[in-house]
Amino acid sequence: MRIAMWSGPRNLSTAMMYAFGNRADFHAVDEPFYGPYLRRTGLDHPMRAEILASRPESALEVEQSLLGAIPQGKPHVYHKHMCQHMIAGIPRDFMKDCVNVFLIRHPDRVVASFMKGYPQATSDDIGFAKQAELFDHCRAQGQDPIVLDSADVRADPEGMLRSLCDSIGLTWDPAMLFWPHGPKPFDGAWAPHWYGSVHKSTEFAGPEGALPILDVRGRALADEAMVHYNALARHAIKSKTF
Repeated sequence: MRIAMWSGPRNLSTAMMYAFGNRADFHAVDEPFYGPYLRRTGLDHPMRAEILASRPESALEVEQSLLGAIPQGKPHVYHKHMCQHMIAGIPRDFMKDCVNVFLIRHPDRVVASFMKGYPQATSDDIGFAKQAELFDHCRAQGQDPIVLDSADVRADPEGMLRSLCDSIGLTWDPAMLFWPHGPKPFDGAWAPHWYGSVHKSTEFAGPEGALPILDVRGRALADEAMVHYNALARHAIKSKTF
């Protein structure tokens, strides 16, 4: 099984990758199109030089690797994708050979968290419109993609991950609920800038509190994203223990 998990930044995506990466039957891939995305856009993201050095492949080479043999002979692979990376010139044909899952989070929380590390963020950077576009792309191909809300995962990790496994035909593994402290061998080169809090963790954080207060610019970004978040939230699966 090839799972493509589609998320924006600051969206529980790294913790989800750690959950699947902790399974003995999974290989994990962290944001494979980040290098081609930065080369095509010229964006000056944190640790740009390190990212480009670690991701030298062309977009086509990345796609071929995603569909190639899974390392270490493992039966399954988990691809952590950032929706905003899927710009013109980044191939999508591989999606038809994947189980596509869309991980969503309330825009207020995404904007507040992302702007701490990248204050010049734009709507393209947080990826909500692209996430909705990719969801529609999957449905146009005849797929029925899964939607998972990060708030539900944090409220009930086992129930939601069991529901996810059931939905995609994957055997449940309790190893998904915990992972070792610290960096992981499959972390991207950008981990020192973005993964500090999750490196301190060994399991999913608990339920989130009240929504953050945003400044004027952050409020505008979140409001623009809400229509896309709401469109996907209508399809979100729920825990079997709710």
